[in-house]
Amino acid sequence: MRYSIIIPVYNRPDEVDELLQSLTRQTVTDFEVIIVEDGSTLSCRDVAARYAAHLDLHYYTKPNSGPGQTRNYGAAHSRGEYLIILDSDCILPPAYLEAVNKELEREPADAFGGPDRAHPSFTILQKAINYAMTSFFTTGGIRGGRKKLDKFYPRSFNMGVRAEIYRKLGGFSAMRFGEDIDFSIRIFKEGCRCRLFPDAWVYHKRRTDFRKFFRQVHNSGIARINLYKKYPESLKAVHMLPAAFTAGTAILILGATVCPYSLLPLLTYALLVCADATAREHSLRIGISAVAASFIQLTGYGTGFLRAWWRRCVLGKGEFEAFKKNFYK
Repeated sequence: MRYSIIIPVYNRPDEVDELLQSLTRQTVTDFEVIIVEDGSTLSCRDVAARYAAHLDLHYYTKPNSGPGQTRNYGAAHSRGEYLIILDSDCILPPAYLEAVNKELEREPADAFGGPDRAHPSFTILQKAINYAMTSFFTTGGIRGGRKKLDKFYPRSFNMGVRAEIYRKLGGFSAMRFGEDIDFSIRIFKEGCRCRLFPDAWVYHKRRTDFRKFFRQVHNSGIARINLYKKYPESLKAVHMLPAAFTAGTAILILGATVCPYSLLPLLTYALLVCADATAREHSLRIGISAVAASFIQLTGYGTGFLRAWWRRCVLGKGEFEAFKKNFYK
């Protein structure tokens, strides 16, 4: 078997339905689907059962242990030459696996990943969040496009890896957040080839409101410092930009109490984001929402980064001690 598609799930049956439906439309059919329910209280068992006649589908349940260990559970039950790991809130275009096939035939890879896009059916808020996570005007877009400021690290919403490499490295670590970057770092350290497949993109819903989005990116900022503590060489200048933006924003807002013109850089940035998002999405409403999403993306990540830097690098606390409420519930 060529591919094993592994989908960890936690309380998202409706999203799993959309993902499985998109898998039935793939132009390449040499794959199995492994769904692992990670201690959900809202099961997707019935959803999976509806697709059993259309897909080579295997459904498992286990106690909650976080996404990384859940993916490892699925990998242990897989048969494919390559493991493709997807988030449950993704939808695949029909030619997704065809694009993966073409890239692997053109040039072999031990691990790979692709970018993400917003589906036309997504809400204005979801499209704005997608913009913030994929635009060059935030740091989100650096990781997913054709041009990058750093080498490509696959993310777990759209990640592929040769099964033998996955097992050799022991899969994902016990980290509750940032575990995909941890895994990608270990792939590089093993001397493996890791590539971006630009045409193997997915529709990715991400979060459905700004509060959840802030928490997600805040945790990403924390995870970056946790990764730095494990792999000091992994911290790059680009990872510190949101923290610099956050500190600069705070200074400019405080300065506005003395001189209102201090806000001009922020207003200029907001106008640039609004214009770019409006042109890209052909919607002024999305453009306006993208301004809020971009500020949340940068300041959420930045505050998480600074908070983790203070607790872990200045106060010297361990990962569990410093952030058990964030990651170890």
